[in-house]
Amino acid sequence: MKKFNTIILIIGFTTLSFGQNAIKTEKEQLKELISNSFDAIWSELNAKNIDQYYTKDFLLLENGEVWNNDSIAKYLNKAVLKKPMPTRVNSIEIIDVKVLNGMAWIAYKNHAVFTVDHKIIRKAYWLESATAILTENGWKLQMLHSTRVKNE
Repeated sequence: MKKFNTIILIIGFTTLSFGQNAIKTEKEQLKELISNSFDAIWSELNAKNIDQYYTKDFLLLENGEVWNNDSIAKYLNKAVLKKPMPTRVNSIEIIDVKVLNGMAWIAYKNHAVFTVDHKIIRKAYWLESATAILTENGWKLQMLHSTRVKNE
C-alpha cells in the first residue's frame, strides 16, 4: 500500500509540475507579444494584424514622429506595393519587463535584417520601449517608443 501511495504522489507531483510549465508567465507572454507583433505587422506588412496586437488608442513614437493605427495601416498598405518586396527578419533582445496591476512596460533591442533574393540589402537596429495593458483578449501594446541606433 505504501508503494502504491508513493507512486500516486509521484504521478501527482509530476503532473502538477508539467502543468505549471505549460502556463506562460506574464513576462513570457509580453516577450511573445513584442516578437509576434513585429513579425505579424512589420515583417508581413499586414495592416489587418494591427487590431490583434495594438489597442485602439495605440501610439508609435518613431524618430520624432507620432503614428497611430491609421497612419501605420496607410504606411503598410503602401509598402506592400513596392517591388521587389524585401523580407524582414526581426531579432528581439529583451532588456527588462515590469508588470503591475494589468499594465506593463518592456525595454528591448530590436534588430531587423532586410533581404531580397536572399541578399542582405539593409540592417536596422533600434532601442525601444513599449507599454502594454491586459485586455479581455490578452495583452495588447498601447504605446511603442523607438530610437534608431546607427551602429551597435
